[in-house]
Parts: sequence; structure tokens; C-alpha cells
Amino acid sequence: MLELQNVSFGVAMDAEQARKEILHDINLKVEDNGFIVITGPNGGGKSTLAKLLVHYYDVTGGSIRVGGQDIREMSVEALNDQISYVAQEQFLFNMSLLENIRLGRPEATDQEVLAAAEKAQCGEFLARLEHGIHTMAGDGGKMLSGGERQRISLARAILKNAPIVVLDEATAFMDPENEEKMNEAIAEVIRGKTVIVIAHRLHSIVNADQICVLEQGTVADVGTHGELLKNCPLYQEMWRAHMGAKEGEQA
Repeated sequence: MLELQNVSFGVAMDAEQARKEILHDINLKVEDNGFIVITGPNGGGKSTLAKLLVHYYDVTGGSIRVGGQDIREMSVEALNDQISYVAQEQFLFNMSLLENIRLGRPEATDQEVLAAAEKAQCGEFLARLEHGIHTMAGDGGKMLSGGERQRISLARAILKNAPIVVLDEATAFMDPENEEKMNEAIAEVIRGKTVIVIAHRLHSIVNADQICVLEQGTVADVGTHGELLKNCPLYQEMWRAHMGAKEGEQA
């Protein structure tokens, strides 16, 4: 189980330690193999919350617990074994794509890396590269498009096979012609896992067990898609905007 208990986070703004609060008193519980989505307007604290979950930052109030243990009391290695994090902006190291994927599980064989790449729908673009999976990524992964970097990162998460997966806008670079492949790759990443998704694309989250709507760093509401459409004015507004945008794309 992943549990957030009265989580707050702020950053010091000046030498006198005046603090800007970004998240306030967040309480959430995600059961094992549960699927929760964090959504809300821009600037609401969604990506900050994702980074707190993987201990990029320390909470300034409350606690985040994995299996009942405060993540601040866990070693980096122990927490890393429990959580895979796929960020919106994926950085690749200037090494082969094979070795970039193998970072998910350094002891993995070449065959296991290749299998993860196939599950992440990398096969099509790897086949176009002269050296295939042995192609150098370039500084920051500049040899690949944003969507291709995303799929390499998803392959890394598949190979890692951690029980908890945090996807922070993982489809941000998804172009329409690759949408199906990206969704298939994400389906492989989250299969049998506890999943936390940070998302703007509402059509992809309607089947979540819970949807948490963040507004200005606080929980506006939590519920299923149907419950929020009935009870949460902010979610209703977001859904109307989403459906309007979809109709505009199809026009």
C-alpha cells in the first residue's frame, strides 16, 4: 500500500526562510494493484507530488509511506526497488540504447533488454537505425525524438519491474500516429502494478479506481470519473474543456 498522510511541501523563498507552500495537507491511499490518477489545472502541484512520491524532495509536513514504512527511513536502494518513475522529460545518457534500458535492472541479459524494448513498442524505430539497439543515444538522448525517448524510458521501467509505477505525464510527447503504440507500451509497464498517473489527457484516465483532483496544492475532490462528473464542479469544467478540444480536433 502507498499512503500519503497530511503531506505538505513548500520551498524557501529568501534567506529569511519565508516559505512558499506548494502542497497542503494531502491525504491519499492507494491499495496494492490500485490505479489512481492525479489531475487538475496547471500549477496545481501534480508533478511536485510525483517527485515527492519517489523522494526527489523531502516533504515539509506529514509523511509518505510504502508498505507502512516512511520513505524517508528507506535506503535509496530499497525505495528504488519499490518504485519505477517515468517522467515527462526523459533524460538518456550518451551510451547505447541497450545500456540506457539496462539501467532499469543492471544485471539483465541482452535478451531481457531486447524483450523489454519490444514490449515498449521500440521495435519499429529501432529497425530504422543503422545500429539498432546499439545506437548511441547522444547527449540527453538527442538522437531520438521525444516520443522515442519516452518509449526507451518505458522499456527501462518494464525491465525494472518494480511493484509501484509513477507515470508523470508519460504521454506528453505522444503524437497521434503513435498513440496506439504508446498506450500498448504503458499497458505493459503497469500490468499487475500499483499505478499512480499524473495526467491532463482525461480520456485516458476514466477507468481509474480513483481520480484525485488537485487545485492550488490542495485536494479538491477524489472519486471515480462518474462520481466526479456528478459532484465536482472543477472536474466537470475540465471534462467539458476536454470534450470541446476533442471535437475541435475532429472538425
